[in-house]
Amino acid sequence: MLLELPKFKDFRMRYASSTHKVDAGKLLETAPSWLVEHLRRKGVLKGEPGEAWLDYYTLEPGQRLEVFRADEPGVIASLWMTINAHDRRFLRNVVIRAYWDGESEPSVESPIGDFFLQGHRAFAPRPSLAASAFSLPLGLSSGGFYCFLPMPFERARIEVENLGAEEVPNLYYIIGYYTGVDVSGMGRFHAVWRREKRVKPGEPYTILRARGRGHYIGVYLYVRGLSLKSPIAGGLGFLEGNTRIEADGEVVYQATGTEDYFLSGWYFAGGPFAAPFHGLLHKSEEGGEIAAYRFHIPDPVPFREWIAVTTPHGEWNDVEADYSSVAYWYQSEPHTSFYRLREDDLY
Repeated sequence: MLLELPKFKDFRMRYASSTHKVDAGKLLETAPSWLVEHLRRKGVLKGEPGEAWLDYYTLEPGQRLEVFRADEPGVIASLWMTINAHDRRFLRNVVIRAYWDGESEPSVESPIGDFFLQGHRAFAPRPSLAASAFSLPLGLSSGGFYCFLPMPFERARIEVENLGAEEVPNLYYIIGYYTGVDVSGMGRFHAVWRREKRVKPGEPYTILRARGRGHYIGVYLYVRGLSLKSPIAGGLGFLEGNTRIEADGEVVYQATGTEDYFLSGWYFAGGPFAAPFHGLLHKSEEGGEIAAYRFHIPDPVPFREWIAVTTPHGEWNDVEADYSSVAYWYQSEPHTSFYRLREDDLY
């Protein structure tokens, strides 16, 4: 049985993409003859001599590109991107930001790899889009990033920035969104990346601190152990301790171990797996690494005034480690300032 669609007079589905018109003359100046012929056959060069179409953008070092803008209420329903980059650090160097309702601070700010559950692969010898991460809300499927988390807005602007020192030759995207929808009672989507290259002794790692009214829906977490001690003081010993969620002054969740929060057990005994709402994407006993995700889609955690999500690094927060994460949640706007991405933290 089909779900009933909203009964709004101007309710529509639209798609914005990276396909755009360019100056054919400038394109032909730098293109070899074989490429010109290929573009003609493909239909990129057609019509008037000065007209050409490209289906990707090139990002120069330091360049910001606006990939989506809407000046009327709507909901982003799907987002797909793919990238071709020679920069081996592109998973961290390419950053995505989203601004809702004319705010000056982004509600979404994250390296593109971490946002789509690939932050751990930023440190691989040859990072690429060859891996997959099949969570239901968002992930990476055979070379393409995808996200189906709804993003309501009165107004919207999404941008991508290249923080690297090398050109990103090809950025492709397709964004599906509804207009003609009343979004006045909907929370706004938020996703924020943060990192502590060396967690503080005696203090848990903070995944999220937010003020307002909303609900927390999940996290992607990547940890690299830095201790040369044997477990439990080193190795994967950072998994000891209880992940904790506090909302409005009450402890609403306290796990029996970090891996238990991700619905696994015994230091992720079975190794990597991918389920719709939770998964272990990477585990290395030798390197002391894990990368995992959990989405509270069936069980979102509401808050009326504030929320804090923390996870320990060892039973007594005494295991040295490098932590990074993306927290995902919805809340009413305007939001208070939270952790902003710093280039020095990327690597």
